[in-house]
Formats: sequence, C-alpha cells, structure tokens
Amino acid sequence: MYTRKTKLRVRYGETDQMKYAYYGVYAQYFEVGRVELLRSLGVTYKELENLGFVLPVVNYNIDYKKPAFYDDELTIETTIKETPSIKITFNYRTLNEKGEILNTAETTLVFVDSKTGKPCQCPEILINKLKEI
Repeated sequence: MYTRKTKLRVRYGETDQMKYAYYGVYAQYFEVGRVELLRSLGVTYKELENLGFVLPVVNYNIDYKKPAFYDDELTIETTIKETPSIKITFNYRTLNEKGEILNTAETTLVFVDSKTGKPCQCPEILINKLKEI
C-alpha cells in the first residue's frame, strides 16, 4: 500500500451556482493525485507513454459526503492498495482544511500497449518502484 497527499485549491471557475465545487471537477482533481503519486515513485505518465503504455480509465466511482467551496484548500489522498497487473486501482479521499472527509472515490485504469491498442501487463518499472517502498 502506498499513499501520496496532494494539495490543491478550488478555483472560482470550478464552482456551480450553489457555490459548491462542481461535482464533475473531482475527476480532474483525482487525475492530479494519480500523476503526483506516480511522480513521487519516480515514474511519470510521460515516461510510461514513452515506453509505449497508455492508461485509460475504465471505472470511476465516487461517494460525496460534504461540499467543497471556492478557495478551499483540499488534500487529495491517493492510494494504491494492491500491486498492479493489467489494471491499476487508485483510491482517494478528499479532505478540507478542517480534516473533514468530503468524498471517497476509486478509479481503475488499464495498461494498454499504445501500438496494438490491447491490454497488457503493468510495466516492470512501476512494479519495481512499488516493491522498493
């Protein structure tokens, strides 16, 4: 299990008429969390793409508990709980500045060979980085 915390701030354009962070923006927040988690392991999306892998999201689930508001500083906790295979699953918790849980979520991505367009095994570089922690 590996967790990375990423902080970000709700921008005005990400809020709706109720002054809440728009529900759809969390997918983007979680992408930031995923990218930063991988970067903290020493592997970037760009590097994975250069190695011939793409990672489409095949499943996304979220459970909303409380809203975030404009200018709130959020902490996105992103966790990998299991060693990836053909798929990699990320779990998330979004917390506000008070430490309250605003939502929990999960995304599943599939490793796809960019040349063939077919699912493939997780690259060894990522598995090895996860084993090191």
